Amino acid sequence: MSTATVAPTQYYLELEEKYGAHNYHPLPVVLTKGEGVFLWDVEGKRYYDFLSGYSAVNQGHCHPQIIEALIQQAQRLTLTSRAFYNDQLGEYEKYITTFFGYDKVLPMNTGVEAVETAIKLCRRWGYTKKGIKNDQAKIIVCNDNFHGRTSTVISFSTDPASFQNFGPFMPGFVQIPYNDLDALKKALEDENVAGFLVEPIQGEAGVVVPDEGYLSTAKEWCTAAGVLFIADEIQTGLCRTGKMLACDYEGVRPDILLLGKALSGGLLPVSAVLADDEVMLTIRPGEHGSTYGGNPLACHVAIAALKVLKEENMAQKAAVSGNYFREQIRQLHSPYIKLIRGKGLLNAIVMDHPDKDAAWKLCLHLKESGLLAKPTHGDKIRFAPPLMITKEQIDECIAIINSSLQIL
Repeated sequence: MSTATVAPTQYYLELEEKYGAHNYHPLPVVLTKGEGVFLWDVEGKRYYDFLSGYSAVNQGHCHPQIIEALIQQAQRLTLTSRAFYNDQLGEYEKYITTFFGYDKVLPMNTGVEAVETAIKLCRRWGYTKKGIKNDQAKIIVCNDNFHGRTSTVISFSTDPASFQNFGPFMPGFVQIPYNDLDALKKALEDENVAGFLVEPIQGEAGVVVPDEGYLSTAKEWCTAAGVLFIADEIQTGLCRTGKMLACDYEGVRPDILLLGKALSGGLLPVSAVLADDEVMLTIRPGEHGSTYGGNPLACHVAIAALKVLKEENMAQKAAVSGNYFREQIRQLHSPYIKLIRGKGLLNAIVMDHPDKDAAWKLCLHLKESGLLAKPTHGDKIRFAPPLMITKEQIDECIAIINSSLQIL
């Protein structure tokens, strides 16, 4: 097999099919370049990116300011491990804790590592501060959640694709319906509950936005019950929903805040767990860590990524553009769109079509017309472009979506 005898796209598709694990089902497009809101494939075709690396590229592809920070630091020092100090970690810790208003940060790499860290912190706090008996701590979670795919996290998933045939599972989690305050109130009656882990908006489930007041009431009840409110803002945070954090819409300050994805502007894995001293200092030296967590390259890049979000007013851009996008989608009056959900530029449509594969087929039509999006849970499609997208570009994309719907 060589590119001389096989079309470039097919060549790369066959490479992955032969040598890669089959744990993803991508759209048949092979990308080679990104800039701003655009991606290009190996055959030179340009696309609007309406997935943004699952919201990891909020600042746009290859943002020059973030790229410059990456190059500068990569030429100096990339990794020391936490066995030694480095001159970037402390600066980053000061910057991000001041930025979000917490005492301490624990830097990790992937989003699911942040979730795992929060689970450990919450349990340790429950034993050492709340007085829960050893090995009895419970964490409340929501049905239809998506917090990652490690063996602990899939233990409280309700999606068979995540947990089926991967057991036995980790105990200590109480599942309740999302956006159900009555269920939360009942679960909080258990004195062994140490935390409530929740997505302010359920992204993977299809951008499910809870009722107004759900988050603020949940936080109030958690505080009253002596339970930590843990917000997974890995996808919803960093301006994606029109605020710096989705929790900001209800004035909620999580006890433990989880960030990732756009924390590096899409350049490398960076995640963060933020909490105050009472929670964070329950973990002592040697009890948690990561070889790459807090590496100098990640720290330098994360500061640049956060600066871009603030300096370019990306939260406000997402809020305005998101309102405009949803209104334009509504005005299509497509019989195939049952629901439109979202905040800011985290949006989704729920399909209503006799063909159960309609969402996948629509994404294929969108790809052919120059727009990349991906279905989730069969009948839903997320629309989440980089946050600097302009009104004129949204208009172009609405036209693409409309024409693609016409040929379903």
